[in-house]
Amino acid sequence: MIYEVLKAGDPVLKKISAPVEKIDRRIRRLLDDMHATMLLYNGIGLAAPQIGKNIRAVVIELDEKRYDLINPKILKREGKVIDTEGCLSVPDLFGEVERSEKVEVEFLDRYGKHRKIWTEGLLARCVQHELDHLDGQLFIDIAQSVHRGEEK
Repeated sequence: MIYEVLKAGDPVLKKISAPVEKIDRRIRRLLDDMHATMLLYNGIGLAAPQIGKNIRAVVIELDEKRYDLINPKILKREGKVIDTEGCLSVPDLFGEVERSEKVEVEFLDRYGKHRKIWTEGLLARCVQHELDHLDGQLFIDIAQSVHRGEEK
């Protein structure tokens, strides 16, 4: 199923998401639907609140590798870097956002297995961006500057 991506201003996007209590076929199907929706909209990450589901679930795909993160939590951060971000929920706007350069994230995978990965670069930025969605925050809430049009 393809979902409509909610846009900035929708109150669902400002809510703190609840932890996923049970990982089952329904959650795996939701992750697959989120992934299909993200690809259709040419995104590289999508959080459940962006499709109206206030649960702590995220999908990311970078370099043909897919990440399904359930109940993710950042454990460690290193460095700082400013770069341009966009968001499917904030079309046609881009902003300069400071993020940690590297993050260690702990999560459950689509089968409920505990995982921990150390990320850097674009993957670290995506993880932080998507986890912000789970806490009701958009990149425009923390951007140092915002502009219309193409990514700089």
